[in-house]
Amino acid sequence: MKFKTLVHAMLPAALAALAALPSQAATTVLSVYTALETDQLKAYQTAFNQAHPDIEIKWTRDSTGIVTAKLLAEKNNPVADVIMGVAASSMVVFEREGMLQPYAPGNLKAINPRFRSAANPPSWVGMDVWGAAICYNVAEAVKQGLPKIESWKDLLRPEFKGKVVMPNPSSSGTGFLDVTAWLQIFGDKGGWDYMDGLHQNVAVYTHSGSKPCVMAGAGEFPVGISFEYRANTVRAKGAPIDVIFPKEGLGWDLESIAIVKGTSKLQAAQKLADWAATREANELYAKNFAITAIPGLATRLKYVPSDYEQRLVKNDFRWMGQQRDAVLTEWQKRYAAKSEPRK
Repeated sequence: MKFKTLVHAMLPAALAALAALPSQAATTVLSVYTALETDQLKAYQTAFNQAHPDIEIKWTRDSTGIVTAKLLAEKNNPVADVIMGVAASSMVVFEREGMLQPYAPGNLKAINPRFRSAANPPSWVGMDVWGAAICYNVAEAVKQGLPKIESWKDLLRPEFKGKVVMPNPSSSGTGFLDVTAWLQIFGDKGGWDYMDGLHQNVAVYTHSGSKPCVMAGAGEFPVGISFEYRANTVRAKGAPIDVIFPKEGLGWDLESIAIVKGTSKLQAAQKLADWAATREANELYAKNFAITAIPGLATRLKYVPSDYEQRLVKNDFRWMGQQRDAVLTEWQKRYAAKSEPRK
């Protein structure tokens, strides 16, 4: 038999044999919108893929406010399958807009009931708490003769004029938790009066919650209003900063996970939601944050006080979600002139 004739004779049998083999390309690509810090994503993805190697996560990452706006803009034609590591106050907005698929992860009973939506099954489930912190460059403070910081109101002192950087709440979840905390701590009028005074001392509003601490650590500005994860990592890398937790109380929010309603990859999305609620996942969160959704797992971060949870303000996620548009509109009207340009 000629070679060409032999190949043709064998081809159908070879194709049939290949078809009978397990598919090596049956990978589900899951579109996940996130505000998780870039330096956290790899560890989470690696751990998830050890349990589910057949699911590839395609991250779309940005600051909380930008991710929130993107999801709302795509409401009628969603691109994301899962929302992960986005503020509970944003999840409240998505829930109200009917954008979330209720789902009870397998380990839901282990989650602190305060750290999930009230619905049954829940529309979203919490992962960990992130909260306010001030990064204060002590070397610059000494050089510039700046006073000690113990409270939010200390930042109103005239010595800090042009020396404070904080996140824009329209783009940054950290900025939003700061603003809503001040409104809850000082009251509506007192909160806006406080922000009017602080605005006089702010040099620039950034579009990232991490950036003010990074800038303070580098000595670009003495004071960066940021959050405890980034403050802890910047300090741990040797930056000459004190991490300050103002005595009036700390604004905070809850990194959470939810499934987007209408996803065509529901089973894979549920697997990610299941994993995010596991003890293993919460132990990973505990490496970055002082409070996790499963109680008792978090270990004290080196530069975060042991009574950190007691310093958090009494937060109302539903109020934060309901007031989001009105608060951001008012903030933009008053202060946006000092915001850094968007890239």
